Amino acid sequence: MRPELLESCRVIERVYEPILKRQTTFKDSDEGIDSMAYRLHNLYGAYEQLLKIVADFFENHIEGARYHADLLRRMKIEIKGVRPALLSSSTHKMLNEMRGFRRFFRYAYDVELDADRIERIVQIAIQLKEPFKQDVQRFLAQLK
Repeated sequence: MRPELLESCRVIERVYEPILKRQTTFKDSDEGIDSMAYRLHNLYGAYEQLLKIVADFFENHIEGARYHADLLRRMKIEIKGVRPALLSSSTHKMLNEMRGFRRFFRYAYDVELDADRIERIVQIAIQLKEPFKQDVQRFLAQLK
């Protein structure tokens, strides 16, 4: 599992690159706004893929209508004798904000994207980057 987690972390880093590069200029055009929303959608998907690796390795399969919320919620819970919590409460909160945006974006077929809302999610994503890395490092250290 460790190699898979580390590869997922590398994917997350790559997804961050254009977000960080365009964080101050994306609002200059409708295309920039659309592109940033898409990249935030992808970023959450990369985070969720890492969470899924942990869930699949340690737990039974997560199913149901609330799959995404349940997966995220489970990762902040320690399962005694099985695995430590992966996420801190603050990291969970930021990821949950991103999950909400990703859900909105996936179903926003006929909605104009709000640049200010996207900017808020960009800031959350940037704030999340280092604490998430620390959570993964702590998680892996506790597994040893």
